[in-house]
Amino acid sequence: MRKLSLPVRLALLVAGTMLPLILFAGAIIYRDYEKDRLEASARVVETARGIRTVLDAETQRITGSLQVLSLTNSLRSGDFDTFRRVATGFLEQYPPGGVLLVADRDGRQLFSTLTTDASKLPPRNNLDVVRKVFETGKPAYSNLFVGSVLNKAILTVEVPAIIDGRVVYDISFTPPIAMFQAVLERQRPGPDWTMSMFDADGINFARVPNPQVTVGKPASPTLFAVMFTSQEAPVETVSLEGVPLITAVARSQISGWMVGAGIAQASLASPLWRDLGVTVAVGLLLLLIGVGFALRMASVIARGEMLHALLVEELNHRVKNTLAVLQAIASQTFRSASKEERSAFEGRLGALAKAHDLLSQEKWAGADVQDVVNRVLEPYAQIGSRRVRISGPKVPLAPPRAVMMSMILHEIATNAAKYGALSNDAGTVSIAWQLLLEPAGEKLQLSWIESGGPRVHAPTRKGFGSRLIERGARDQLGGSATADFLPTGVVYTIESALS
Repeated sequence: MRKLSLPVRLALLVAGTMLPLILFAGAIIYRDYEKDRLEASARVVETARGIRTVLDAETQRITGSLQVLSLTNSLRSGDFDTFRRVATGFLEQYPPGGVLLVADRDGRQLFSTLTTDASKLPPRNNLDVVRKVFETGKPAYSNLFVGSVLNKAILTVEVPAIIDGRVVYDISFTPPIAMFQAVLERQRPGPDWTMSMFDADGINFARVPNPQVTVGKPASPTLFAVMFTSQEAPVETVSLEGVPLITAVARSQISGWMVGAGIAQASLASPLWRDLGVTVAVGLLLLLIGVGFALRMASVIARGEMLHALLVEELNHRVKNTLAVLQAIASQTFRSASKEERSAFEGRLGALAKAHDLLSQEKWAGADVQDVVNRVLEPYAQIGSRRVRISGPKVPLAPPRAVMMSMILHEIATNAAKYGALSNDAGTVSIAWQLLLEPAGEKLQLSWIESGGPRVHAPTRKGFGSRLIERGARDQLGGSATADFLPTGVVYTIESALS
């Protein structure tokens, strides 16, 4: 798999940090939107219920006033001329356009505030309401119908005039539609609300907005389908203008008329989209700024890595030159030395060079213990064979400790090749290491165990190699090195600090 470049990795890091924050902010905004919808649904129900209360209060006031009129002596005695003055006073309580009339059981108009000659007036158009008043002796409230005299859509509130225990007259009042329209306009919470008053059949008789083109029309199909089944519960509908609404309908228990109130869903969704848009825009801006900084940092880091690589290469070059010069000097200096002495020196110098090569490959960031062991034992046996077994966890060593560990293992391996387990065909070497947790911190413990070689005898004196092992472990590794010369084979225990 192709390794991602540093700029791409830093950009992905910034994106991986910013995108969850943007999504989290979006989730919070959407949660607030759902909360607003619930609150709006409750507000719609309360608004419809409140307007119904106002409508009922006005209807009861009209009904009560008509019932008072039914008790006047002029009406009971059939003195309609005198009753006209009383009726005129009644109409003054309401906006212009109201009509009061009196009819008999057959719907024949006996009195009307529209004219003094009632004989020329046509019969009532809403005979079903008239019959209901005479049959029940109780007030009745009509649906919207076209009046026979006014020739326009009207509503009526009708009460019986009872004389000697029987219904003699039907007193009918046609309240001005403008009166109901004014109620809606006063109660409308805002321009994003659609509000209507419907008769018992679901026909608009007052509405905001657009009353001129909607009064007399039935409710929108989506509302009409639920308005006779829903009991003040909010429902989603579409208005006559095609606007999606959250709507509630409240029916009057007095008149049977209904009140509908709805708030445009767009008024709730627009803040959502606005907030989401702002959040995404700000998030993307911050993301672009972050990516820009990441690319800038990647460029700086890349230049630093290039400089570091150049310095490491220069260091490697100088170290190799120094070792070559040192080898040349040694060759001239030790011209008279024995072959064994020259081989020992060149071997130690080679071990030092191999340690530097290993650190060069790792850009002088350190080396793993296993890599150090592999480099040292490579000339003597194939790693992982039956003769040389290694095991241990991955443990990094700092450059100075890696160099010294390589020198120490080289001395031990050289002795094993000369006198120990690697000097014959049957000997084996086991190298294992582990981490020890001590109060001062972690410590590396490495064991070198030989077996199967010639019989071991403890040396009578310490040579340069023994002193290198002991002093190197103490001074450079910050630990110790001990050797146990057992008859079955030498056992070395090396401890090194890691920090």
